[in-house]
Amino acid sequence: MEKKKIVIIGSGGHAKVVIDILLQRIKLGDNLEIIGILDDSYDKENSIKLFNIPVIGKVDKSLKLENCEYIIAIGSNKVRGIISTKYDLRYYTAIHPKAIIAEEVKIEEGTVVMAGAIINSYTRIGRHSIINTGSIIEHDCKIKDFVHISPNATLAGGVSIGNKTWIGMGSNIIQGVKIEENVIVGAGSVVLKYIKANKKIVGIIVEEK
Repeated sequence: MEKKKIVIIGSGGHAKVVIDILLQRIKLGDNLEIIGILDDSYDKENSIKLFNIPVIGKVDKSLKLENCEYIIAIGSNKVRGIISTKYDLRYYTAIHPKAIIAEEVKIEEGTVVMAGAIINSYTRIGRHSIINTGSIIEHDCKIKDFVHISPNATLAGGVSIGNKTWIGMGSNIIQGVKIEENVIVGAGSVVLKYIKANKKIVGIIVEEK
């Protein structure tokens, strides 16, 4: 069987973790091949490598590559949204073998799930989101597109997270809370109530913001 060809978009720290997920899956026998990295900072004279995988061009080189699937390995929710809108590509969903994914979980294209993450039953996760190391997403959560759930964040059952929202490291969201789009929840926060769109919050949130 022909190997599935994967191209990484981005060459920063987040890309290193995403590539490691793929390398772990290859070790387990997944029929994948990482053929290169695309980054708009590409310089032919000073090309870099991650895990011995070279940066082979800028993102628009994706238009010349054939039969590939892509991962936008960039931490910025906004930038992932821009790239996925600009380029009509096929995207790969990368799940670390040491993540725990329950039955009846749906994860859409381009999302990455890091080591130690736990996603429980009937949760829905949209496109191009990041479920980072050691995060916990309980049953019946609804996470939309371009979201980042940071390391060790915990979402209790039935939480809803809007597009491009960032849940900071170690934050806790109690059951049933809805957080709208483009919200930044600071590291270590505790969210007890509904949060409107386009807010930046930090601390213990006990009333509508």
